[in-house]
Amino acid sequence: MGTSIELFTGGGGLARAMHEGGFRHLLVNELERRSAETLRVNGAVHYDTEQPEPAKLTDPWPLVEGDVHEVDFRPWTGRVDVVAGGVPCQPWSLGGAHKGYDDPRNLWPELFRCVRETRPRAVIAENVKGLLRPSFKPYYDYILRELATPFEKRVGAESWWEHDARLARALRVEGDPTERYDVRYLLVNAADYGVPQVRWRVFVVAFRRDLGLSDWEFPTPTHSSDALRQAQIDGSYRAQHGLAPHSLAHHGANPTTHAAPGAGLQRWRTLRDAIQDLPEPLGDRDEHPDWLHHYGWPGARQYPGHTPNDLDRPAKTIKAGVHGVPGGESVLRLDNGDIRYMTVREVARAMTFPDTWRLAGPRGEQMRQLGNAVPVRLGLVMSQAVAQALRPTLTSATRGVPRGDS
Repeated sequence: MGTSIELFTGGGGLARAMHEGGFRHLLVNELERRSAETLRVNGAVHYDTEQPEPAKLTDPWPLVEGDVHEVDFRPWTGRVDVVAGGVPCQPWSLGGAHKGYDDPRNLWPELFRCVRETRPRAVIAENVKGLLRPSFKPYYDYILRELATPFEKRVGAESWWEHDARLARALRVEGDPTERYDVRYLLVNAADYGVPQVRWRVFVVAFRRDLGLSDWEFPTPTHSSDALRQAQIDGSYRAQHGLAPHSLAHHGANPTTHAAPGAGLQRWRTLRDAIQDLPEPLGDRDEHPDWLHHYGWPGARQYPGHTPNDLDRPAKTIKAGVHGVPGGESVLRLDNGDIRYMTVREVARAMTFPDTWRLAGPRGEQMRQLGNAVPVRLGLVMSQAVAQALRPTLTSATRGVPRGDS
């Protein structure tokens, strides 16, 4: 069992994944009121310096509700195995204003401050694909360099590009291995790891250099679209769901020429896989007595650019639309051709949250929290890979790491 600090916790997707991966949260931080309420209704408690810190994985998560800029992480210096967080995506999102490093919601500097103050063995950060846009590449390279040598702090009125040049110079020489990190990043599709949703995200993972983990690699995909296509062509997918066979022409494939799925990967999970055991919602705004957050919502429509989800594909990317979602990501087409909005529980299934996970606030707020979250299953794959790499050192206190101010 390792220890962790969770930043930008939101509705708790990555935090839940880290918990399932065996990390004991010493602290979780969240600014938004409704998200913090979600964490509390799922067992988080107000952080109190007078109370003992969690000693078991089953202990409640200590929550600091408030601005991350105001959190002092130094009490946990040398006692944290992993600092993790889904850094707020608005500055980089394709749906946002694209302000990037000029956006006040750019909280990468606060993640780096937490690293300096706690000196964790590893860091796990998640962000949107938009971070890799060519217009942001110089700043993205800067993010990676700053994580590699976080103790070379930006000073005074120094611009980020001046700081970046200094970081590049520092990285050309050997430094204190307890203050340097080996950094890896990867663009992944959540569907390739068993999430019933096409969701492209960037993961950044860093290990403290003194651990000797510079050759660590990201976990390889376990699922593939080819395998799903094969299962739909050969009829095994429909048989699994008790559906009548389709003709091969429906899939636009010739049975003698289709490509076989590679390397024994499992098929992509579909929206039907995710929600097949849920009953139809009872009616508009009527909560189902047996299922949490499972109620209908009126007004679903289809029009150009706003098309429903297909039951037999992974869901479209779940989004956190403040004024509605323009691409139809929250609309579902049923087998009879009717369309309706997905229920909050169905969206939570597409994000691989457990059915016991409660979301605070009205429907729009619940959907926002889900759209901003890390799919639990994807976060678990990453956290388990990091835990496996750290396992030889998780049974003893961090050695060789000084305590005190950073």
